[in-house]
This record gives sequence, C-alpha cells and structure tokens, in this order.
Amino acid sequence: MNKNELAGVIAEKTGLNTKDAREIVNVTLDFIKDGLTRGERLEIRGLGSFEVRRRKKGVGRNISTGEKVPIPARQVPVFIPGKILKKLVNS
Repeated sequence: MNKNELAGVIAEKTGLNTKDAREIVNVTLDFIKDGLTRGERLEIRGLGSFEVRRRKKGVGRNISTGEKVPIPARQVPVFIPGKILKKLVNS
C-alpha cells in the first residue's frame, strides 16, 4: 500500500474527500519525520514505536577486491512493532 492508497482508504472510511485524506496522511508522516529528526521517540499504542538508533563505525569489505572499507558511524530510523501488532500478524 502506498500513500495514495492509504489516503483513499481513509477517505472511504471517514467520508472525507481524497484531497483532505491525503493531507491528513502527509501531516501525520511529516510529524513522525520531524520527531525522528529531533531524536524523539514516537509511540503509537496498538501499532508500535519509531526511534533513532546510533550505529557505530566499523570496517567492511569490498566483495570484488577484498579491500577493507571504512563504514562511518550513523543514525538510523527504527520501527519497533507493538505487542498488539505482533499478535495480529502472528494469528
């Protein structure tokens, strides 16, 4: 499912027009992105939580040459599914 399909489902279930539903989807995703950019943890009960984790620097290998390649430290966004979502997916 992509953003437009999600907006379509929201419009259908709420009676909103598609343009308004698309705006709701965009505002929600912007809110999540802005929070993660500030390093905040966002929790949506029944779904899961979003957070940023720091990965340490390391050393990798170029597969073709076998040469060592430095991998810089970085921050990555992570989604942790909640207990309810895990239960729904596994039932």
